[in-house]
Amino acid sequence: MKKEIKRLAVLTSGGDAPGMNAAIRAIVRNAFNNDLHIYGIQRGYEGLINGDIRRLETSDVSNIIHRGGTILKTARSQRFMTSEGRKKAYENLVDMDIDAIIAIGGNGTLTGAKIFIEEYPDVRIVGLPGTIDNDLFGTDFTIGFDTALNTAVQAVDKIRDTADSHNRLFFVEVMGRHSGYIALYTAIAGGAGGVLIPEEDASLDDLVKLLKKGAKRSKLFSIVIVAEGNHLGNVYDIAKKVEEKVDFYDDIKVTVIGHLQRGGSPSAFDRILASVLGFHSVEALLEGKTGLALGIKNNNVHYTPFGEAITKQKVVNMDMLRMAHILAQ
Repeated sequence: MKKEIKRLAVLTSGGDAPGMNAAIRAIVRNAFNNDLHIYGIQRGYEGLINGDIRRLETSDVSNIIHRGGTILKTARSQRFMTSEGRKKAYENLVDMDIDAIIAIGGNGTLTGAKIFIEEYPDVRIVGLPGTIDNDLFGTDFTIGFDTALNTAVQAVDKIRDTADSHNRLFFVEVMGRHSGYIALYTAIAGGAGGVLIPEEDASLDDLVKLLKKGAKRSKLFSIVIVAEGNHLGNVYDIAKKVEEKVDFYDDIKVTVIGHLQRGGSPSAFDRILASVLGFHSVEALLEGKTGLALGIKNNNVHYTPFGEAITKQKVVNMDMLRMAHILAQ
């Protein structure tokens, strides 16, 4: 029989994602609803090693649901990757009688949690998918993806105005070293003339053919969405190579949206998603669950073992990619 938990902690780790604060708020509020002591760990696993842990009150999470970033701060901890670092982290938990952790982050965060509970199984840990990339297996959407997507689409809408005015071809790079979700969804929502993602081994000739199809119907401007991890390489190099093969645009420009995608007030969807997952993470720990990542599948809360969430690939819908290519013509 698993012991009853009385004290739990929450941390945010890795890259920040809009909606993390909404998740923290839901965790704190439901912890108080269940008469639990709740603690905030500053700067992720690094703060856990340093003992940078403080008691949270409901007042600490008032007026934060609309804020981007994370009130707990975040970091990538090299020390937590060592057994010595994890041992120090465990000792700090024992000193404060903390029974469980809710870890909010991406692949690296869940990997750290998985290793930690293998070494110290008396600590219960569940994870929430906080990453704009939407690349974690076991959930339809991750916290922060919708906001990042909307930021990218708003940028593309503005770029469209100047592209149309000057008969330009724009290459717009969005985040996604290993995942093309932001690029694909931005291309569809932004009415792009092409998209390059890591999951498709597209050729430069394929892209040029697509642009030429648009030009044949007197489309004198275009926007191509490029995921940073696409197979054709650096966005500036791609633009240069395409310029050598096409002559029907007045100019070719490159825009890198960059870290703008990480910031900003979370969308309503991300606030709701984060609140649902944050609320149910406390319930999961009270039910004795551990080693699981929470997610949403078909509008229901879904639990995925850390090992699967980390190692199984979440593939993009190739039919949506086919649709994006057709709609781009």
